[in-house]
Amino acid sequence: MNKSENKSGSLCPAVKASAIIGDKWVLLILRELFLGAHRYNDFQKAIARISPTVLSGRLKDMETAGLLIKRTVSGKKGGEYRLTKSGRELGPIIDHLSRWGLRWTRRSLKDEDIDVAGFMWDFHRSLNLDELPDGKTVLSVQFPEQETYKKWWLIIENGTVDLCTEDPGFDIDIYIVSSLISMVSVWMGDSTLKEELASQAMTLTGDHYLMKTAARWFALSRYSDVRPVSSLK
Repeated sequence: MNKSENKSGSLCPAVKASAIIGDKWVLLILRELFLGAHRYNDFQKAIARISPTVLSGRLKDMETAGLLIKRTVSGKKGGEYRLTKSGRELGPIIDHLSRWGLRWTRRSLKDEDIDVAGFMWDFHRSLNLDELPDGKTVLSVQFPEQETYKKWWLIIENGTVDLCTEDPGFDIDIYIVSSLISMVSVWMGDSTLKEELASQAMTLTGDHYLMKTAARWFALSRYSDVRPVSSLK
């Protein structure tokens, strides 16, 4: 969304629209807004590789373009970002772009394709809470091969999930030890929990009931049902 874009001279509305939403960071910010993010810190947590300078710039550009507004919230610093009517109309477009990308641009995942912090943010909000027991449930997730962010904790209670990178000090109900690729493959629907456990790329230990029902509560992407095409045509 920089001022040097869209110098083609074309009156095509698709070209004009792409000058506004054709930036990867803008698409990610829009995705987060549709998933319920409203505050600056929400975007920082969900889009782990975006710098504060880029994030601030894109939010300002999106406000100028009329996609969102920034509102002051009493008692809170920084305010909140809310979609306008123009921004809300992009919902189906973002959804179709995501599905198209999974069908036609998907390849075998590599470690460098995945940011562990960004993935765990997606994972923590994708758990099927209806399949977890009442009360507090604490999950420990470990990625032994990662150089940083090896250990994560998820505290589920009263319909909310808190994601931590430091030990919260609670008793652990389930330990998940896995390669990052294996976790992502299950989350995306490319593999199953049963397959990853059988290959020993992932292990689950802990509460018997949670282990028995893991396939029901384990986090899956909202697009886990979208399969890539078998070949490009």
